[in-house]
Amino acid sequence: MNPALLTDQYELTMVSAALRDGTADRNCVFEVFARRLPTGRRYGVVAGTGRLVELITSFEFGEPELSYLREAGAVDKPTLDWLAGYRFRGDVQGYREGELFFPGSPILTVSGGFAECVVLETLALSVLNHDSAIAAASARMVTAARGRPLIEMGSRRTHEQAAVAAARAAYLAGFASTSNLAAGRLYHIPTAGTAAHAYTLLHDDERTAFAGQVAALGKDTTLLVDTYDIGQGIRNAISVAGPQLRAIRIDSGDLSMLAGESRRLLDELGATDTKIIVSGDLDEYAIAALAAEPVDMYGAGTAVVIGSGAPTANLVYKLVEVDGRPVVKRSENKATIGGRKTAVRRHKPTGTATEEIIVSRGVPDHRPGDRLLQRDYLQDGEPLADLPTLLESREYLRNALISIPWEGLKLSAGDPAIPVTFG
Repeated sequence: MNPALLTDQYELTMVSAALRDGTADRNCVFEVFARRLPTGRRYGVVAGTGRLVELITSFEFGEPELSYLREAGAVDKPTLDWLAGYRFRGDVQGYREGELFFPGSPILTVSGGFAECVVLETLALSVLNHDSAIAAASARMVTAARGRPLIEMGSRRTHEQAAVAAARAAYLAGFASTSNLAAGRLYHIPTAGTAAHAYTLLHDDERTAFAGQVAALGKDTTLLVDTYDIGQGIRNAISVAGPQLRAIRIDSGDLSMLAGESRRLLDELGATDTKIIVSGDLDEYAIAALAAEPVDMYGAGTAVVIGSGAPTANLVYKLVEVDGRPVVKRSENKATIGGRKTAVRRHKPTGTATEEIIVSRGVPDHRPGDRLLQRDYLQDGEPLADLPTLLESREYLRNALISIPWEGLKLSAGDPAIPVTFG
């Protein structure tokens, strides 16, 4: 899909006006940042940058897009002519995917002519707000799971394209797999799936349904045991598949109580190696509540794709510099700090992060343990050759979460995990 029309009309209105008054090519710097984190969150997670880079490089107005704009009367002819030759030729810098961010962190910097940068606002915010919200919620779930694997299974609870992006963001955050095959194909994410109650209900009895699934997939499968009576479902599952059955799944009821009872019954039946997977409206709080129970894997869906109650990362895209001069928005509650920012993360000798330092129009004084947070993504419109892979970003986030003070991983509301200082 051509991303060019993933644009709010007011961006093209500004382009039209800037072309007319001669300001379209003024050298500008835009930054993406969050004024505050979603309520109750102690950190944000940068996600979607890899997707955004790909979209920017294909952001061009072909004849179908130009025809639509012409027929809709959305822009005038000079703007149409300008759009016909549009290709982003500026620079993009930012925090790498998997980096943590806090209020004020300049997670993306876009520089170039005013017109070529301003038309990217909606695209940048829609990608980064969505993916970062999903990644932050997913990272909290991964922390709550305490090393137990999670399956992302939220595709049926969101838009079909958002589902693919959500699966990518959840995998970045540490989920083990996704049920979404499109995400598996596009991003090489491991895929997993069990069966729905419909398959059991299709058959005249539960044993027949289990026998059909085992005959098709072997004993290395997962049987859904709560269509009728869970205890009898487990007995039927082991009777059909034997104690070598890979796993059972429980999708309803009091999961804390049922997990313990199911483990005891499986052990009594000799299925000591059969795993227990639980699902059913799980979020980070529900997962944390199951920490002491004999659960081997979690399936999370709705909470993942809605950011567990925070479906946006609260990111904004603001002009901070024109022709080398800082510009400042002074609106009440929406003020900005002018000038291109440089950010470093400060650490103790042990590697624990202590502070984020952000300097406008300069570079912070270097101290041992400081780490620059920004890197180049596009130069003169061309993506760099050494951009991190999804797997590399996944590992990066894992290490970043280890680096913050343990209080910053709490699920309770509180201050950001580390303070941010503007120099």
